[in-house]
Amino acid sequence: MKLSFTKMQGCANDYIYLDCRESGVPENIAALSQDLSRRHFSIGADGIICICAPVTAGADGRMRIFNADGSEAQMCGNGVRCVAEWLYTHGTAKETLVVDTGSGPKTITRKGRQLWQVEMGGYSAMAAALPAVNMGEGPLVDCPLTVEGRTWRVACISVGNPHCVTVVDDVDSLKLEDIGPAFEKHPNFPERINTEFVQVVDSTHLKMRVWERGSGETWACGTGTCATVAALTELGVCPAGEDVHVQLRGGELIIRVLPGKKLLMTGSAVTVCEGVTEV
Repeated sequence: MKLSFTKMQGCANDYIYLDCRESGVPENIAALSQDLSRRHFSIGADGIICICAPVTAGADGRMRIFNADGSEAQMCGNGVRCVAEWLYTHGTAKETLVVDTGSGPKTITRKGRQLWQVEMGGYSAMAAALPAVNMGEGPLVDCPLTVEGRTWRVACISVGNPHCVTVVDDVDSLKLEDIGPAFEKHPNFPERINTEFVQVVDSTHLKMRVWERGSGETWACGTGTCATVAALTELGVCPAGEDVHVQLRGGELIIRVLPGKKLLMTGSAVTVCEGVTEV
């Protein structure tokens, strides 16, 4: 069977996008995501994002995201910008779009060519929102977490999906392939966790690397970048109400914490190619 796809990336967080608005999500989507995401052997990606018909009145589309291991995630900040760009270039040429996600509808506004700003909604540091266990009810800010014998100071933030943020002196020297899986599968996080390792350059400039549950290290993570700025705002490092520039392996995202602990994210959304593959 032939399958049409679009390959897109936001800060090098790359996914295979499928138009499922009429056909629905393929029954074998988990296996497809595992197979097509394999780098060097297939299209290669961090996973598959299905663009579906909206479920909320007035929305323009719906996003479902499947990681490279086949598991489904609630939300992807870089992915939702790409969904907006895809809709914009495939017949929904509106300057502001609403996309349904697993963590609720997101409003995305076009700020320029291949540039979109997402209203990400609020964040929470409470244990029940992640969920997290054995760490108290929260807020889980500046908490100890022992991972394979080493104790880290972490902030746990939900932005519709769960994140664990820790500050390090030199993010480039970390061997994420060694420590990432232990964070992801830590027993305190029953639904697994995305983990961000962040180096503070100054109060409005950060460097970050991320280990995503189900995908491993990716070159960017929109929700993770939001969680990182939220965590450092809670810690008093970053100022609320100002743009914070976060340098990722794949590019830069700009995050602002708004009143009510709401988050605004601005970043690129780029089409790499369109094609057909045998499945």
